[in-house]
Amino acid sequence: MIPRPFIIAGPTASGKTDLALALAKKIDGEIISVDSRQIYKGLNIGTACPKGIWQDNNFYVEGIKYYLADFLPIDKKFDVSAFSDKAQKIEKDAKKPLIFAGGTGLYLQSYFCGMDNLPPADETLRKKLSQKTKAELYSELKKLDPESAKTIPEGNLHRVMRALEITLLSGKPASSLRKQTGAKEIPFERALFFYINWDKELLNKRIEKRTKQIFEPMIEEAREALKVFGKTACGLNTLGYAQAIQVLEDKLSRQDALEKIIILTRQYAKRQRTWFRRYKNIISLDIKEESDFNIPVLCQKIIDASKTILG
Repeated sequence: MIPRPFIIAGPTASGKTDLALALAKKIDGEIISVDSRQIYKGLNIGTACPKGIWQDNNFYVEGIKYYLADFLPIDKKFDVSAFSDKAQKIEKDAKKPLIFAGGTGLYLQSYFCGMDNLPPADETLRKKLSQKTKAELYSELKKLDPESAKTIPEGNLHRVMRALEITLLSGKPASSLRKQTGAKEIPFERALFFYINWDKELLNKRIEKRTKQIFEPMIEEAREALKVFGKTACGLNTLGYAQAIQVLEDKLSRQDALEKIIILTRQYAKRQRTWFRRYKNIISLDIKEESDFNIPVLCQKIIDASKTILG
């Protein structure tokens, strides 16, 4: 019998992938990526997708089977419903313990607690909304649904349009509809939920360090993607790549782009922390000093905690 899945969640740059890989090796498990941007092929650097190899139609990272990463062309759309459908099939067919690792909280919430009862996409409305600029759409969202605007980055055109679509079709703010089901706990009977809880300032330093390391390679990655797909490809509508494209178009200096990405990434991490604070039965792995992020020790904590919970 396959044990219930593990979840390893946390904000960006918190070390989720490294911890998940170590745990997978220890328990002979496999990983499902819960990241709405690591899905794209060719955007590996800016999305911090782990390096791996494709073999027999499966993606492997350090010998571990790693699902839902590095598989989708940049111009293809992927949403929470697609994630849930694919993850459900993976879990159904699993022969080994699964570890859900990532920071896209909506994917986790919807998969383990069910989808919100929201109106379906309306192509006529979307066509009308698409005639407006990003700034105009975000301004409208702030007016109609300020709670959603607080949690959705201005540059995430897909999520801004979806929130507006829900609000306009239902006559109610999208945030209020999602709150009806969004506060559900992920029960221990469904998955063991661990959260890497970094000290805010330490995490900000990690974000800055990582952004500086990936900045130039990410610009080159964006350059190659533009040659094939053009800048309207939905995968390029991602934090970091939007600024990289502005650099390539001489609309933003490298220094300004770097500083902007760091600020936006820190803001994104803040929104992730806010999201995960909703859960009461989450098991927090507190990182107050750099030395606390000791992967073998954290793996053992996860295993010990799971034994205590399961009895």
